[in-house]
Amino acid sequence: MKKILVACGSGIATSTVARNKLEEDLQARGINMKEISMEQTSIPQIPSIASEYDVIVTTARYKEDVGVPIINGLAFLTGIGEDGAVDKIVETLGM
Repeated sequence: MKKILVACGSGIATSTVARNKLEEDLQARGINMKEISMEQTSIPQIPSIASEYDVIVTTARYKEDVGVPIINGLAFLTGIGEDGAVDKIVETLGM
């Protein structure tokens, strides 16, 4: 199972929007969501749990190296560059 962590400032508001949109986009591409686990967190929690995930999607800039690929998920809030963000996630997960 591939694990995606979606993070925002509080771990509640924009990460929920981004997570829901990402899930819709992955399903639209025919990806079996039973093969993916998605969880949400706040940006400050990333360093302590990053190693448990295959990719991290953030709705804010995040530059710290935590040993896991980090993809900017602002596109899931604005719709601008959304396909490209999904492409990066799918490629990173090897799906």
